[in-house]
Amino acid sequence: MQKNYKITTAVFPVAGLGTRFLPATKAQPKEMLPVVDKPLIQYAVEEAYAAGVRHMVFVTGRNKRAIEDHFDLAYELEFELQATQKQALLDLVRSIQPADMHCSYVRQPRSLGLGHAVLCAEHLIGAQPFAVLLADDLMRGEPSGPGVLTQMADIFVHTGASLLAVQTVPDDQVHRYGIVVGQPAVNPIEADTGELAQSRLLTLSHIVEKPRASDTPARTAVAGRYVLTPAIFHHLRHLPPGAQGEIQLTDGIAALMRAEPVQAYRYRGKRYDCGSKLGFLEASVELALEHPEVGAPFAAFLKTQQLL
Repeated sequence: MQKNYKITTAVFPVAGLGTRFLPATKAQPKEMLPVVDKPLIQYAVEEAYAAGVRHMVFVTGRNKRAIEDHFDLAYELEFELQATQKQALLDLVRSIQPADMHCSYVRQPRSLGLGHAVLCAEHLIGAQPFAVLLADDLMRGEPSGPGVLTQMADIFVHTGASLLAVQTVPDDQVHRYGIVVGQPAVNPIEADTGELAQSRLLTLSHIVEKPRASDTPARTAVAGRYVLTPAIFHHLRHLPPGAQGEIQLTDGIAALMRAEPVQAYRYRGKRYDCGSKLGFLEASVELALEHPEVGAPFAAFLKTQQLL
């Protein structure tokens, strides 16, 4: 009998301090920085929702209350919009948390790494597969195509193997990523997922966290999307602390690989590294140019500045 490999829960580790964006993040979460008119965290949640996820688990820290407020009801705001007959804005505000979406919040009391953040959510996930989305990575599928997590969830339904989104990076950037090595996957992918997805799959044999360019085994880097089996929790619980006393998700995945297959998927789409100022600006410009309200006038403005 086919097991249920549908992904219905996603974890969003959002406890980081956002030091690369100081002073903007001194009093607000970096995940609430807006790209055009939506905060980073909303792009990630919308991607998860489009992939069929309905339970969103936020691993938060101090000074992250704004994230919880963003996905909560705003009675006064909704009352004011309704009273002034601003129906379009009212619908927009209500769409942030659809009626069938459930949000849970758990604190990560100390900054002990991404693996520790995922482990903090174990009691809310239990023995089911789940996704992890890093809001710093704003990821989009190809035009008119499915989102990155939707692509991964469709593959996971057929394979049941933990899956990491990956991309090729230049030599001078490998020190910023987890780097993987693998062979083309041999497990069958059914027709509705397609041969293209099959050709993009690797079965992993090695993963290393942030190697030096001179030591890197490859340039295939892990991006900010994961689909993981619940077995990852066992390995994270038994990991010794790594660099700076942190529990690294990469180390947990390396341990998981010794017990069950782990795959990597070369996703179709584009990633913006919004944890960096340059990536944030690139996302802001490109998404602004596509925005139905400001796209055309913004493009006209850039042309007047001889920027386009």
